[in-house]
Amino acid sequence: MLIQVPERIVPLDSILPDEPLLMMGAGPVPIPARVAAANGIVINHLGDTMAQIIEQVKIMSRYVFQTRNGHILGVAGPGSAAMEMAVANLVVPGSKVLSVCNGFFSSRLAEMAQRLEAEVVKLQVAEGEAASLEKVEAYLQQHKPQVLTIVQGETSNTVCNHNLAQIAALAKQHDCLVIVDAVCTLSTMPLEMDEWGIDAVITGGQKGLSCIPGISLIGFSDRAWQHIQSRKDQLRHWCLDAKLAEQFWYKKSYHYTAPVSGILAIHEAMRLIINETLPIRYERHLRCSQALQAGIEALGLQLYVEPSARLNSVVGINVPAGVEGKAILKYMSARYRVEISGSFGPNIIRIGQMGEQCRAHNLFRTLHALGASFISMGQQLDLPAGVAALESTLDKYEFPLHPEVEKLSIAR
Repeated sequence: MLIQVPERIVPLDSILPDEPLLMMGAGPVPIPARVAAANGIVINHLGDTMAQIIEQVKIMSRYVFQTRNGHILGVAGPGSAAMEMAVANLVVPGSKVLSVCNGFFSSRLAEMAQRLEAEVVKLQVAEGEAASLEKVEAYLQQHKPQVLTIVQGETSNTVCNHNLAQIAALAKQHDCLVIVDAVCTLSTMPLEMDEWGIDAVITGGQKGLSCIPGISLIGFSDRAWQHIQSRKDQLRHWCLDAKLAEQFWYKKSYHYTAPVSGILAIHEAMRLIINETLPIRYERHLRCSQALQAGIEALGLQLYVEPSARLNSVVGINVPAGVEGKAILKYMSARYRVEISGSFGPNIIRIGQMGEQCRAHNLFRTLHALGASFISMGQQLDLPAGVAALESTLDKYEFPLHPEVEKLSIAR
């Protein structure tokens, strides 16, 4: 007997809001029109056109990752799948891993290594703080790990490990491979894979790159790739086996059916980054995030992390006593059609500052929605002061023009 046709199935347009929500949370982020258009295209995943696109994605990725010789691979999955690919290919069962843990996602890297039966040593960093060089060096000397895992920007609690370059240098002195989660930081703030000596850089499409969820990139250093090639044991992951992924990404051969539309989307997302250039993009992100932070504090709210450890890509805000964070999120979404994020533990709410989120009109709309929502719940905030601080901070930066804009200005 056949199961009956389900009832109450309705089309998407009757579920989705009439007005699109402004996505200002910790991801996914708004995507440019060119990226959205590319995501609607399907081509042969083993044809000549796809081979040409793959080559361009690898070339552009080397610029964004800041690596000359890095081995770039794509992953059909979220940033966590790229994390697992890095761990699965660089961590040998029974080896020792040092995991710098100062939030939800850095702890996820540790768990992935544990599942591979590695001996995992956790360096637990105090809440709201960045990892210290002294403690990392002490752990490297004491435990002598083969692999170190760390997150550059911990989106869960808005902490940034600003001394990542020095940590990677310490690890290299101890002949330790370094895996870095850069999902929210790649292209939003400096990260130099070669210069800093990082062996695996992980990113997902849906945050810093302003692409769609479900497509990710990973870059392996020469040293990491030699380690992968020299392994004699059989990996426990099939889809995430870098040697098998190489068949598609470098040898035009079959691994699994590639996420064609996602690869086209990430091609366009990377192309837009190339057109903007990294220095201008870094400046735009810093300018917008610091302006938003100034506006939040002028409202009368407190930021969660001190400036020395603060992540600019995702801004954490303490929720005042007497207010429920979920209620603020719900009110902002329903009343102002602006979505921000809750937390993974701390009593904070989070606003993303990645890619297309970092536009002045988005900042003004988000700050107004945030302040007005708190005021509606009885908080005494100064909304005009917040908006004024946002505007004045934006204005005080000397923001370089995009090269194409400069050309237009000269032509006129």
